[in-house]
Amino acid sequence: MSETWQGLPEPPRRDLGAADWLRVLRRGVPVILLLATAFPLLLLLRLPERLIFGLARPVTPWITRGVCALSCDLIGLGRRTRGTPMTGPGAYVANHVSWLDILVLNAGKRLYFVAKSEVGGWPGIGWLARGTGTVFIDRDRRQAAAQTRLFEDRLRAGHRLLFFPEGTSTDGRRVLPFKTTLFQAFLSERLRDMLQIQPVTLVYHPPEGADPAFYGWWGDMALGPSILSILAQPRQGRVEVVYHTPLRVAEFPDRKTLAAMAEAEVRGGFPPERLA
Repeated sequence: MSETWQGLPEPPRRDLGAADWLRVLRRGVPVILLLATAFPLLLLLRLPERLIFGLARPVTPWITRGVCALSCDLIGLGRRTRGTPMTGPGAYVANHVSWLDILVLNAGKRLYFVAKSEVGGWPGIGWLARGTGTVFIDRDRRQAAAQTRLFEDRLRAGHRLLFFPEGTSTDGRRVLPFKTTLFQAFLSERLRDMLQIQPVTLVYHPPEGADPAFYGWWGDMALGPSILSILAQPRQGRVEVVYHTPLRVAEFPDRKTLAAMAEAEVRGGFPPERLA
């Protein structure tokens, strides 16, 4: 994300009491232990997987998917899916709300995120992102050709990439205009006739009585307090993952029309009363 949405002030965070800290421990410790066990296993399997299958990853993404699904269950976040994930070669585009998006989207389908290059250097998170196959991109226009080739290689190897065209996360009550730059890569001669792009809408429903933006993470909000607030919540809300009809890239003349249709589909997945 090269920009940060600053549309609203941070929702108020209540002070945590003894019962809240117990919930944090009850939920957080198992998630940490799960990551501490599964991630080394993933790295261990990745070496022979790479030697045998090259870019293809027939084994390790199942570990990522299982860990993310179990983490959502341990946190207590309900998940509901509408629509059908695509089966052919292609990429996903989704609105971006929270750090929870990574768990929620990985839990539902084997995929690989596209993230800004800076994420690779984040403590802990960058390490996990690299290990799970995240594609890092540089906003430098001089890197556009190399990044297009990287997308092509990954997609032709059967990877389904997912990126957030808004370029930043929000409060989950709106969809920002999609940036069109990354869509150009999917219109390359090697990809456009074989590729689909599937729009995905994430709709977070806050816990009863909580702020509508409870699960959002944006602006200058620190990651730690957001994690603690969610883990301490007595009863969690839920998230809906809406898979829309895939868009055949070859049917669109340019990146702007493709991005506009994807944006309209993602926005259309929100109940009208939920949009601010």
